[in-house]
Amino acid sequence: MTGTEALDIGREALWTTVMMAGPAMIVGLLVGVGIALFQALTQVQEMTLVFVPKIVAIFIALLLFLPMMGGLIAVFAQDTFARIASM
Repeated sequence: MTGTEALDIGREALWTTVMMAGPAMIVGLLVGVGIALFQALTQVQEMTLVFVPKIVAIFIALLLFLPMMGGLIAVFAQDTFARIASM
């Protein structure tokens, strides 16, 4: 394996990680901004109000995006195994 191939595998691994973590992080960000806006408008400063909706929203997002995440990791694994087999 050359250095270029190793860098390609590393780049694809990082890109796959970003694609897998992206949907859950975006949902968490949007819910967090919505709750912060709600707290600013109502002046309710309860700390537990932030965590519970975020956890529930991220859990639901993970359930919804799990097939896509599984497909991404399967494609990455197949490509990586194919590269190993071709050496």
